[in-house]
Amino acid sequence: MTEDLRPDEEARAERLMRIGAPPRNRGEAIRKLVWVLPWLVFLASPVGDLTAGHHSMGATVAGWAGLAAFVGIYLTIVFRQMGRPFRGGIVSVAVAVQWVLAVVLALSLGSSWLGLFVYVSVMCGVTFPLRVAYWTIPATTAAMMLAGWHAHNLDEAWGLFLVVLLVGYSMTGIRQLVATTIELRKARATVAQLAANEERLRLARDLHDLLGHSLSLITLKSELAGRMLPDHPDKAAQQVSDIEQVSRQALVDVREAVTGYRRPRLAAELAGAQVALTAAAVTAEVPADPDLTDVSEDGEAALAWALREAITNVVRHSGATACTVELLRRQTLDGRVLELAVEDNGSGGSGKGAGNGLTGLTERLEKAGGTLEAGRLKRGFRLVARVPLSSGMAVGSGA
Repeated sequence: MTEDLRPDEEARAERLMRIGAPPRNRGEAIRKLVWVLPWLVFLASPVGDLTAGHHSMGATVAGWAGLAAFVGIYLTIVFRQMGRPFRGGIVSVAVAVQWVLAVVLALSLGSSWLGLFVYVSVMCGVTFPLRVAYWTIPATTAAMMLAGWHAHNLDEAWGLFLVVLLVGYSMTGIRQLVATTIELRKARATVAQLAANEERLRLARDLHDLLGHSLSLITLKSELAGRMLPDHPDKAAQQVSDIEQVSRQALVDVREAVTGYRRPRLAAELAGAQVALTAAAVTAEVPADPDLTDVSEDGEAALAWALREAITNVVRHSGATACTVELLRRQTLDGRVLELAVEDNGSGGSGKGAGNGLTGLTERLEKAGGTLEAGRLKRGFRLVARVPLSSGMAVGSGA
């Protein structure tokens, strides 16, 4: 089984997956553009070299043309790689052209153009298969060092050495991280689907076990009653009476089974509370993996209903910005209890008395042998629900 992500981790995973997907709207396109544009800072040196007038008119025009072609190819490949990449042949040709342009411009116009190799390294890391990227990135770094040596400016080349080398490998790492995240998301979806299928099969098996015998018996007794009716009406009446009893028992069994399937689980409600509070921008402290040893099913269900009602009130009515959920084992005068406490810093709602929700919770808890306390604090509202623990080994108080 895969472990469920917390809401903040889920949001980060979603953003990470969107890095490798085409933009769905203008806002995502702008965010991707903002992510790409800062990397163009390494073009400042080539642009400054062309505007400084260090070269002849022909060399300057050729430099501007080469720079425009280089930037155009780079942005086209990188943006397409985020969504619908070009085929491998086109990508290989584009990277080769970029590699040649960087070498020719750096050898012809000087060390100010060494920054172009940063973009060549990025393209190698983003577009090539990993086994190809692992040797083309150091090859690009070596070409940059040779161009710096040719321009008699090894100091600037050494300054860019780690940038060119590491930026390419970092791109391969991001690609692998995105791919792993996507695979994990698919695996989680598959596990969820398998769990749903298993639950449906379990429901089908249970209903078959519950109803198969009863319906077979009803069919058999109906046939007997039909055959007995002309000659033995008293015996037929007895068969009909038996059919009624079997039908009533089958109805009771089905209702008990459905009640069991619909019974809320405290662990699931705690996870749902975390999600609901986070979605409502409420700072939440919610325990995970509760210890439900010695807790009856009715007691667990009552606490789950209490938690659901409390969180609903916090999200909808309280206006709170923080909420704390605690689950503690306590020793009281009446025996050992499991205590659920929900406290927020909101207004406590607009009602002056106990609403229908609290009244219903009180009744549920009383049926499970528990109690409910709820009231306003100086700043906020606190709900405390308790259910008894069955006899067993002593457990220390969690307070």
